[in-house]
Amino acid sequence: MKHLNMTAVAVAIGLVFSAGAMAQSLSKSDYEAEKDRIAAAYKSDKANCDAHSGNKKDVCIAEAKGNEKIAKAELEARAEPSAKNHYDVLIAKAEADYAVAKEKCDDQSGNAQDVCVKEAKAAETRAKADAEVQMKTWKANKSAYETSSEAGMKAKEDRTEARQDAATDIVDADYAVAKEKCDAMAGDAKSRCLDAAKAKYDQ
Repeated sequence: MKHLNMTAVAVAIGLVFSAGAMAQSLSKSDYEAEKDRIAAAYKSDKANCDAHSGNKKDVCIAEAKGNEKIAKAELEARAEPSAKNHYDVLIAKAEADYAVAKEKCDDQSGNAQDVCVKEAKAAETRAKADAEVQMKTWKANKSAYETSSEAGMKAKEDRTEARQDAATDIVDADYAVAKEKCDAMAGDAKSRCLDAAKAKYDQ
């Protein structure tokens, strides 16, 4: 499986919280059948990984596990449609993508590998932060709709706080990547690189 595109995951966030996404449902018999299908698919995918060796096999197994994790989350979202379950789908996708990307980093070494891992983590952090903002925004909007204007003000504050928290997480992750890249340098070049990173990310 081609690993998930994090931009696509972020774009999908708006869609899964729509009324259309909430309208899905699944019968108990279909739910059980789907659980069996997911288990069988994982077993088959994992067995296919035996055709590979070394890190290629590790990547294959990470993809198989990621597929299973995402499929299970999607199944729960179909069986019990809710904002929380759709949020869990996005988190599962972010974590699966990170696991695969991290395994692929093992093909590199030294600082290049360290940077690769930090970049993969930064992408996961961005996807999770976006999902968190959307989840909190949905809850805040729901609360504002159901209660008074005072609750509306509180909802606005919650949305602002969620966006600020997400922005902080993303900046921290990007700063970690920049610092890791500086480690490939030495002496004054490294010092200038670190100073530039601190200035850029206000650290």
